[in-house]
This record gives sequence, structure tokens and C-alpha cells, in this order.
Amino acid sequence: MAGALSDLKIIEVGELVSAPYCSKMLADMGAEVIKIERPGAGDRARTRGPYPKDEPHPEKSGLFLYLNTNKKGVTLDIAKPEGMAILETLAKDADVLIHNVTPPEMDRVGITWDRMRRVNPNLVMTSIAPFGLSGPYRNYRAEDLTVWAAGGVCVLNGGGPAHADLPPLKTFGQQAGYQGGVHAAAATMGAVFARLRGESGQHVEVSVQESIASILEMTFEYWPYMKMIATRLGQKPLQPVETMQCKDGYIYLCCIEEHQWRGFVEIMGNPEWANEEIFGDRLKRALNWDALKVFLEEWVSQQTVLDLYRKAQAKRVPFAPVSTMGDLLSNEHLRARGFFVEIAQPVAGTHKYPGAPLKYHRTPWEIRTPAPTLGQHNEEIFGRRLGLSAGKLGELKSKGVI
Repeated sequence: MAGALSDLKIIEVGELVSAPYCSKMLADMGAEVIKIERPGAGDRARTRGPYPKDEPHPEKSGLFLYLNTNKKGVTLDIAKPEGMAILETLAKDADVLIHNVTPPEMDRVGITWDRMRRVNPNLVMTSIAPFGLSGPYRNYRAEDLTVWAAGGVCVLNGGGPAHADLPPLKTFGQQAGYQGGVHAAAATMGAVFARLRGESGQHVEVSVQESIASILEMTFEYWPYMKMIATRLGQKPLQPVETMQCKDGYIYLCCIEEHQWRGFVEIMGNPEWANEEIFGDRLKRALNWDALKVFLEEWVSQQTVLDLYRKAQAKRVPFAPVSTMGDLLSNEHLRARGFFVEIAQPVAGTHKYPGAPLKYHRTPWEIRTPAPTLGQHNEEIFGRRLGLSAGKLGELKSKGVI
């Protein structure tokens, strides 16, 4: 059965995470995506790994293989006039162009909205940049760490003013890029739907910094409303909302409602200290958290994660195990839903990857093809689709255009 987006034709000029993840989400739902990589080196994700047996290989990067399923791959140097001309030819027949070329490089190579809309007035062009395409930071380059910090998440992971020994901290991996990609996918489809109303194409720009800042929940309000600086160890207006260590791992405690707190007290065997006036309601528990935390940590440390989790479930108290990567891979619920999928790639072999976090019952998503090898579809796209002869392809290759 055809995927939900099977009529959509997308060109991707992307590296690492943001643009590739954006187009991957659409490709997994059926869209045709032609991924353009630099001749020779290819997408920088090929150099990032992880690799099977920790042996670096440009065709075996787990990051690249995950981000580029269901895509056709070509090599093209769009900084060369002949390369840009080929990109324009591809764009004439495309619905969407997604890229994360930095603004200074956009200016240098000429991948601009004015140029692309002359080629195809119905094209949707999505530009993902660290700080957007305007403002004083427009031309700044940034890696994931830079934008994660600039977006405000690193300070939340620190200890705050009261814990100077715990400075701001980045989470593992390319999380900023993934957030930019998710926002870009939604924004892109919004512009595609506008076309269905008879609108022409349009330019969509996504700031990764703003993508991160937009998911900081209530942290902006803590200061003007309560004069509090939100951090992972900062004072919380309600308690308990905390991660604590059990005998065999960590569990997340959340019992701020009175019925939840009473359920937790019953699980603990109704200890005498729970009846103290200083723990009498959720506001008092928050104000006296330093004292309450000592009692809870001592009790929780004597429990096992799964046993405490199940007891909390029975009392309708929303605790949650803190899953390790091994826990997730063997999780019975994810296994029952078929979340993880095995993908066979001719060079890297068969390995398990996360699937799509969504399900369509009439137009299901699927992994149709593994990530392409570098330049795998040059002949198919440039030769059979665009009509370039074998001789012309050889000439372009010798010039470093493809």
C-alpha cells in the first residue's frame, strides 16, 4: 500500500542531523527523497559513527544509516556552476527542497529562495539554520553543542546558582539537530498543505535555537512569576518530582497530587514521619523538600525498580523506571508495537534501528530501502531520469561535479 506522502517529491541537501532527519520523517511516510552529498567525502554523518566493532567506515556509520533510510543518494557539488544547474533541473520537478546549508554558504553557492522560485514557483524550500536567516547571529556557524547551549537546555541540566559544582551540561548526541528536524518537518508540511489551497510555493525557515527554546516548558515563566531559576536541581513549586536510586537502577517519582502522595505513603507502609505537619500538603512538601528527600532516598534505596514501579501502578501513582538503552531494546511494550526494526544494508550488514514513532492504519510507514551508499543512484537519477549520457556523466565525474 502506498505511503501517506507517496506523491511528494523532495530534494535534500543536508548533512549530519537536522535536514536529514526532517526528510527522513517524510521519506518513511512514503515521500521520494533524493539526497545530495558532496562528491568524495559525502555527508559528515558518515564520519560520526557509531560503527560495528568500532571500526570507522563511511558506509557503516550508524548515525548515517538511521537518518537516511528510504532515500535515493547522489553526489553533486552545488558550489560548481554545472552542479547548481543540475540541482535546478531536479528542483523543477520537485515539490520540496530541504537543506541545512549555513547562511554564508547559501550566499556563496547561490542556493537562495529567489533563485529557486524562479526555477519552480510551486516549490517549497525549507532552510534550517542554527540561528535562522535573519538577525545579528545569522551568519554564525554552530555545532550541536553550540545551539544546545544557546537554546537554554544546557543550563537546565546544570545545578543552578546553589550548585556551582554542577555547571551547565549538554545531553549526549545531536539532540539539537533532531529538534530542528522535527520542527522543520511540521513546518514543511504546513507549506505543502497551503499549496493544496491553490497557493504558490514558499520559503520556510527554521531556527534550531528557537526550536530548542520553544520546548523549555515553563522555565521562562518561573522567573517573572516566582523569581525562580529552573534547573534540574533547582527548587520546584511542587514535590516530590524527582529521580532516585533503587537497588538496581533509577526510578522517577511523581506524586504531587494529594491522592498520589497518600498512595505512595501506603506503599511505604505509612511511616510515622509522613504524618509530620511539615509534609502536610504539596506546597509544604516542596518548601521542606530538603528534609523530605532524606526520608524518601533512604526508603527508595532499599527497593528494586520493577517492584516499586508495579506497586505504584497498582495505586495509580505515576512513577516510571529510568530506562537504560538495554532496557529500551528489550522493552516488551516497544517489542509488541514493532518499534525497533532490522535493516539490512549491503556494506554495514543487518542491524537494529528505531522505527517511526507513529502509525498509519490505512497508509502504513515502512522501511522500503536502506540508506544509500555514496553516489549509489547517480546513474539512475542523472542518467535515466535527467537524460545525461554516460559520456557526460564521466566528464562531470572527472571535473568533481558528481
